[in-house]
Amino acid sequence: MARTPSPKVHNSPAITITRTAYAASELVYIAYANKPLRYQHGKSKIAYIGTTKKGAGRVANSAVWKAEELFARKGVHTLEFYIIAAPRKGKVATYRKLERALLLRFRERFGSIPHANKQGKNLRWRDEYEFVTPRRIDKIIDDFSA
Repeated sequence: MARTPSPKVHNSPAITITRTAYAASELVYIAYANKPLRYQHGKSKIAYIGTTKKGAGRVANSAVWKAEELFARKGVHTLEFYIIAAPRKGKVATYRKLERALLLRFRERFGSIPHANKQGKNLRWRDEYEFVTPRRIDKIIDDFSA
């Protein structure tokens, strides 16, 4: 007689949504891999930097698409998506400025944009530092690269 398959319950959640992510609509998010990924000038666990003005739903959607691409890399078994909410400054879309600054600084430090990013290879600095300090950008990258 064939054995009946038994459902397996996993110990960790597949997706966790926080109040901050749910409340904010314009935000930047970072995909953080379980292991450092190799770049031209070092290693970082940052696999993707994205932005949305549609809130946490877009982050969840992006997680599905980016996971497919990143899980193909050897040793990548989990991805965590972290939200960075950028407060508005007048009519300026500061979340876009923050994303650009993160991509530009990441490229300067590691030699290329994160693996799962398609756009951003040819970005040039504009006025991003008027909205977010270089020290803060470096701290965010450092916190997620270790």
